[in-house]
Amino acid sequence: MSYNLFLLAFVLGITGAFHYGLQVSIINSPAEYIQSFIRETWLKRYGSSPSAEMITLMWSFIVSIYSIGGLLGSSSAGYLSVRFGRKKALLLANIPALLGAALMGLSRLCGSFEMIMAGRLFSGVCGGLAQNVHIMYAGECAPRKLRGLIAITASTSIATGKFIGFALGLREVLGVEALWPILLAANAVPALVQLLTLPFFPDSPRYLLIDRKDKEGCIKALKQLWGDGDHMAEVDDMMSEQKAIGGEKAKGIWDLLRDRAVRWQLITLFLVISCMQLTGANVVYSYAYSIFIKAGIPPSQTHYVSLGVGTTEILSTVLCGFLIDRAGRKTLLWKNYTVMALALGLLTVTLSLQDSFFWVPYCSVALVFIFIMSFGVGPGGVVCPLITEIFIHSYRPTAYVFNGVTNWIQLFVLGLVFPFLVEGLGNLCFIIFLTYCLSMAIFVFLVLPETKGKSMLQVMEDFNRLNYRGKKGQAALQQSNCSLVTVTRL
Repeated sequence: MSYNLFLLAFVLGITGAFHYGLQVSIINSPAEYIQSFIRETWLKRYGSSPSAEMITLMWSFIVSIYSIGGLLGSSSAGYLSVRFGRKKALLLANIPALLGAALMGLSRLCGSFEMIMAGRLFSGVCGGLAQNVHIMYAGECAPRKLRGLIAITASTSIATGKFIGFALGLREVLGVEALWPILLAANAVPALVQLLTLPFFPDSPRYLLIDRKDKEGCIKALKQLWGDGDHMAEVDDMMSEQKAIGGEKAKGIWDLLRDRAVRWQLITLFLVISCMQLTGANVVYSYAYSIFIKAGIPPSQTHYVSLGVGTTEILSTVLCGFLIDRAGRKTLLWKNYTVMALALGLLTVTLSLQDSFFWVPYCSVALVFIFIMSFGVGPGGVVCPLITEIFIHSYRPTAYVFNGVTNWIQLFVLGLVFPFLVEGLGNLCFIIFLTYCLSMAIFVFLVLPETKGKSMLQVMEDFNRLNYRGKKGQAALQQSNCSLVTVTRL
């Protein structure tokens, strides 16, 4: 296998999913300085200081507008990836990234906090578009035996982006008042690097063969990415998938919602992948600081603890990459969902007994790291290749749009609702996320077919057994299977 495939995975991660992780973490460190900047700018403009409520409102808008941009970017991912191809769509995603970095970097010089809002909006557009196209592009470029490993590099990129964001936000680096505009503009660097390097790599071989009908370009791309070996078996799989969809154009959201042939794929997409925010990962992160302080870590050192949490997340996604094509997707998912549910249940108990025994806070710290490791090895990593594997080519871009839009809406809503959940339920708020994790463990164990080492058509046959039930369904299933057998023989 040529090293070019792994170089492509690295280049895709520079601005793809990495950008999302960077922007999520980088905004926390300069919060105090940005609020002071809003206060000073308001005073210069209007001659009076804004109220504390107004500053809080402005700051909340700066944070939350990133989700709105992400929603816009995700909505456009399907159209752009089909119209221009995966590579050009990802290159286009760097334009709003550079524009956002310029606006935020020059905001203090221009005396405009509105430029920070606009910059965060453009950065969100880049994050929503790049994250979806990155995972699709990586999954379609990988051979069957490495599909899981290459796709999971997107999850590793997110974790690395969070780690870099925490590291840049330290006082010893860029986390001081004089340098916060540079900190916010840091995403310009990976965007420029990708603009300079990605053009040297080919587009997705599946896109070239199925959408562009360019078999020679597909084989050339495979040789560049995989080396000079015999790749005709993989090409035959792609041609079988092309014949199976019968030259149909890319499907829309309405087709995805109403087509019986993808009903259980859609259910799996929504429950297991699109509802990732309900795993409780963000809630555990928000509780982590108070847990570490209770365990005896000084408040001034909590930023360094964030680096430890980020390192754990990176290592867990790397471990997932080594395990996914050995243990399989289904096994990693249901087992780690079960461990996450147990960790959340025990964390609810230990947080309630935090002041009862001296050793309880240390148990809480251990449970936090167990949860983070299980999340990275399980759903945090495994869901990356799943969308590519469970949907055939004509539905794949729309499935990524559906997943992205659903995720960004949940992120926005949960950000608004979570403070009230914590205030009303306290530590018991973990019960909500525990219920979701346990339900997903049962669903994956009983329903989800294993996709490891299977072609797209084989996965489609497995889902057809779920999609077509009953007498009418069995008749439709037999007709569908006959078509698949014919296509495979051809």
